Amino acid sequence: MKRIFICSVAIALSVSSQAQGLKGIIKKATTKDSTGKSTVDKIVGGTSGTGTSLSTADVISGLKEALTQGTTKGAEKLSAVDGFFKDAAIKILLPEQAQKVMTTVSRIPGGQKLVDDAILSMNRAAEDASKSAAPIFVTAIKNMSINDAWGILKGGDSAATKYLRTTTTSPLTEAFRPVIEKSLAKVNATQYWSTLFSTYNKLPMVQKINPDLTAYVTDKALGGMFYQVAQQEAKIRKDPVAQTTDLLKKVFGGK
Repeated sequence: MKRIFICSVAIALSVSSQAQGLKGIIKKATTKDSTGKSTVDKIVGGTSGTGTSLSTADVISGLKEALTQGTTKGAEKLSAVDGFFKDAAIKILLPEQAQKVMTTVSRIPGGQKLVDDAILSMNRAAEDASKSAAPIFVTAIKNMSINDAWGILKGGDSAATKYLRTTTTSPLTEAFRPVIEKSLAKVNATQYWSTLFSTYNKLPMVQKINPDLTAYVTDKALGGMFYQVAQQEAKIRKDPVAQTTDLLKKVFGGK
C-alpha cells in the first residue's frame, strides 16, 4: 500500500501523475524539508500546512474501507456459481495422488462422468463455503491496529494479503470446513468421491486410496480465496482513486 499512499498524498497536493510520472511523485512526496519531515510525514501527522484535512485517522479508515470493499467483492465473486469452476487459476482438480485414479477410472464405461462429477462437486462446495468469508475478512480489517495498517501502507505489493492470510486462515478454516463438508454432501460430492474411489479400489493390482476429501477441498478453497484477495489488492494499488465513497475519495483522491 506504500505506493497507493504516496500517490494519494501526491494527488492531495494536486501533483499531476501524468506530468511527472510515478518516480517524480514519489520523489516529491518523500523529499525531506529543513525540519526533516517529508510531505508524507506532514500530511499523516495533520501538519501539512497545505490546507489538507487528511489525518492519520482518515488514512487508516480509508485503507480499511478499501480493503473491506476489495475482500467483499472477492468473496462475492468466488461464491457465485462457477466462481471456482470456471476460473482456471483456482479451479479445484483431483488431488495429485488421485490423478492415477482419474486416468484409470476415465477409461471404463461411465468413468469419465464420475470424474467430471467429482471435480464439479468439489468446486461447488468451495463456492458455497466462500459465502462465509466476507464477514471474517471484515472482522479482521476492523480489528486492524494502527501499527498493522502502517505495516500494510509501508509494506510490499502483497502486504494486505499477507496480513489477512495471517489473521484469517484459522477462522476461515474453522468456518469453511463444516460448510464444505455439508456442501459436498448436498451436491453429492461424497457419493461421487466414494463411487469414484470404490470403482478404482475394486480394480486388480492397484494401491488403495482414500484421501480426506473435506480437508483437501477446504485447503484448495482457502488458496483460491487468498488468490482472489491478492487480485483485489492489486486493483486497489493500480487505481486507488477509482472509489465511490466520500472517505475513499478524500483519502485516495485528495478530495
